[in-house]
Amino acid sequence: MDIDLNNIVPAETNEQSGPILEDFDSAPTHDLPLGSEALEAVHDVPVKVQAVLGRARMPVGELLHLGAGTVVELDRRVGEPVDIFVNDRLIARGEVVLIDNSLGVTLTEIVRADR
Repeated sequence: MDIDLNNIVPAETNEQSGPILEDFDSAPTHDLPLGSEALEAVHDVPVKVQAVLGRARMPVGELLHLGAGTVVELDRRVGEPVDIFVNDRLIARGEVVLIDNSLGVTLTEIVRADR
């Protein structure tokens, strides 16, 4: 089911008891109030975003001997997409880009939860 986030609207509130809760058991899901204003409540919630270039496994002893200039071989090849995680959940893949002497990631694929 596709949801148009532009149609999300805030829930009604009661000054004394907070949001008015409705019984949605009998309501069809396509009639639920949806709109971008309802998402404003979570706009300032911090999330952890990671761009994972690759992974490597090594014994602790080898890890302790790492120093400046050491090359660690990753499980990815040059040109392969990097994984983008939000709160440890894979959400997208992308390509590394250089923007004003800073690294960034261009999203090339959004990963759906059902795949």
